[in-house]
Amino acid sequence: MSKYSHILEPLDLGFTTLKNRVMMGSMHTGLEDRPWHFSELAEYFAERARGGVGLLVTGGFAPNRRGDLLPFGSKMISSWQVPFHKKVTNAVHENDSKILLQILHAGRYGYTPFNVAPSAIQAPINPFKPKELSTRDIYKTIDQYTRAAKLAQKAGYDGVEVMGSEGYFITQMINKRTNQRTDEWGGSYENRIRFPLEVVRKMRAAVGEKFIIMFRLSMLDLVEEASDMEEVLILAKELEKAGVTLINTGIGWHEARVPTIVTSVPRAAFADVTAKVKAAVNVPVVASNRINMPDTAEEILSTGKADMVSMARPLLADPYWVKKVEEDRADEINTCIACNQACLDHTFENKRASCLVNPRACNETTLVYNKVSSAKKVAVVGAGPAGLACAVVAAERGHNVTLFEGRNEIGGQFNYASKIPGKEEFKETIRYFNAMIKKHNIDLKLGHRVNVDELKAGGFDEVVVATGVEPRVPGIPGVDSDKVLTYQEVLDKELQLGKNVAVLGAGGIGFDISEYLTHEGESTTLNVDAWMKEWGVDITNTNRGGLAKAEIHPSPRKVVMMQRKQSSQGKGLNKTTGWVHRAMMKMKGVEQISGVSYDKIDEQGLHITITKGEESTQRVIEADNIVLCTGQVSVNELYETLKADESKGFNLHLVGGAEFAGELDAKRAIKLASELAARL
Repeated sequence: MSKYSHILEPLDLGFTTLKNRVMMGSMHTGLEDRPWHFSELAEYFAERARGGVGLLVTGGFAPNRRGDLLPFGSKMISSWQVPFHKKVTNAVHENDSKILLQILHAGRYGYTPFNVAPSAIQAPINPFKPKELSTRDIYKTIDQYTRAAKLAQKAGYDGVEVMGSEGYFITQMINKRTNQRTDEWGGSYENRIRFPLEVVRKMRAAVGEKFIIMFRLSMLDLVEEASDMEEVLILAKELEKAGVTLINTGIGWHEARVPTIVTSVPRAAFADVTAKVKAAVNVPVVASNRINMPDTAEEILSTGKADMVSMARPLLADPYWVKKVEEDRADEINTCIACNQACLDHTFENKRASCLVNPRACNETTLVYNKVSSAKKVAVVGAGPAGLACAVVAAERGHNVTLFEGRNEIGGQFNYASKIPGKEEFKETIRYFNAMIKKHNIDLKLGHRVNVDELKAGGFDEVVVATGVEPRVPGIPGVDSDKVLTYQEVLDKELQLGKNVAVLGAGGIGFDISEYLTHEGESTTLNVDAWMKEWGVDITNTNRGGLAKAEIHPSPRKVVMMQRKQSSQGKGLNKTTGWVHRAMMKMKGVEQISGVSYDKIDEQGLHITITKGEESTQRVIEADNIVLCTGQVSVNELYETLKADESKGFNLHLVGGAEFAGELDAKRAIKLASELAARL
């Protein structure tokens, strides 16, 4: 009997059965928005169906034009769209899975000048102020939800998910924060929940009993003037009466100032909220948010906190997650590290979504790892993210790969990242690559600095140089002082620095180092209760919106973070995670100074000049230690030597940081390395 028996147990919905308890939650990829991308969308879902997922949910489709999330975004409004959707549903059904269409009305989150909302209240994350819907238009919108469901049924979907969380239109109708109407759709809580209930009732009457209606219910809003748990449970029970088949968990609004899905959020942090709803209703309930590995999913299901688990990004990272669980190969799962860099960041930048650790995600028809007819002998030099990706893909395709690494462990920059509080998930990627090295019989040579002569004598057909980067040391007078350290030196030795630390550089690494320096003891990511207290979350949702007073653990030292740019710090960080890092710096009292030139380092400390506009002032930063986060330089001497040697006898390639240092970019490195390996 599998130790993951609860994950693999079928779920009987009465009129149909799901083959296991794993659902791929809704994830907008960008493939939904244009009909000519539906063949690619079909293959994207087909791969996850082949991987064993029991139930899949599409990205959001608006029920009308005013509900668009983006201009000309995905909609389900006309029968001419049905044949395109049949490509998707047929592909999923051919691979023995089921799929729902998500119906999402963006409301005031619609990034268009034509958006509408219950009241004309502008969202803090949107430059467009919505128009208030008339009473007549509300009734019309209910009919349009029903139309979308009937079209989904015609297109072969097994059901629909009604998006009622994350601060979108239905959530806006439910909460006083955004609904200040005085007609029958506003005022009392009973009036404010009429809209979702009417949507479900009319939808159920139109599609019949043998069609899944899942409602994504906002169980913890994490914004002021929002629902408390008593109200959440009232709505859950009424939704059950109205005819929903499943209730899915929604956590937080997009405008909430509490992180809910980034890597620093503890695994399954919000499962206890789902458990409260499950205890109040008889229909199956789905848990979501930061569930990425089988042990976590099994614990949720085996303890009765939920009937299913929803994973969106983890199934981008590894479409064969379920199959690996079935075959007791959990160590081979390519784990989602919740970085958001290629998925949600791409979505909010109106780009096609993908995945940092799996660049094939949403590129299944173009990035193909075909088996080779004739194996080559391939050398990969460097076992950081780029070298590992290249080596594993090449070996998976059938090449004979030797992987050289000068250090005594694989992982490169990911080893440093994993030591930052809140980035412990990066260890999972290293674990995955170690498993793949064994699985594909890659000849790994650790502690081995390969030289030109050895490569030339090795009989290799292809040599890939992925020797990474090293910290850039700026030419500041006194930079050779013992008190000056690079970020690599600090993290390599896990140094505990003095009480006053200056951090030079406010890019991603500067923020990471500052987080490292302002924490002590166990990372809150590994302690759910501590994390909830620090971010001010009332997990019982007794307080409206589930908000409480934050109990911030003070920094053990004074940290000053500086940058040469005069702009505010952190502007270049990723869209969906940068605000979390900026908030953490504020919480921990980090002093941030922009417009800095570094004059010298001496016994007094760091001498700087601060420029604001036309004015400049001098200052001395007292510092026991100074940490350099001032960029990287490529380590590519081996490549340059090989390139100059015309007698080398093999094809030579350069990837990752060795090719382009910049601000460290694992997304780019893994993608280009995987594409190279696919061509070899």
